[in-house]
Amino acid sequence: MAKKGWDEFEIGAMLRTFDGKIDDIAGTRQEDREYSQNSSYTASVADWRLIKPVFNKDYCIDCQFCWIYCPDVSIISRDKKLIGVDMDHCKGCGICVEVCPTNPKSLLMFPEQADEETEIANWPKKDEEEA
Repeated sequence: MAKKGWDEFEIGAMLRTFDGKIDDIAGTRQEDREYSQNSSYTASVADWRLIKPVFNKDYCIDCQFCWIYCPDVSIISRDKKLIGVDMDHCKGCGICVEVCPTNPKSLLMFPEQADEETEIANWPKKDEEEA
């Protein structure tokens, strides 16, 4: 069965991420999960993206909120540690940034063409609370 492109789905279609039941989603590595053929994990949606998340590990507290809330399974986590973003499947929705609780956030959105090293070098500094 050929995979559908994103523009071949009926408007309002519900796309399920997984086929069947997964008992331990958190304990199953991304590459070992049974993704549906309609999942953005099996079909790249990266060409939708105009802005992208950039990850700065210096501010990450490994809360896993980004991993939990990402609708495209684009957050890469190993042993409960965020290690990056899968840019082949990230569509740039920004949910990961919205749920990040750190100050400054460990994920920020930048234009698709932005250089990650430059953006990390210019990352906002932690707000200092007045004593």
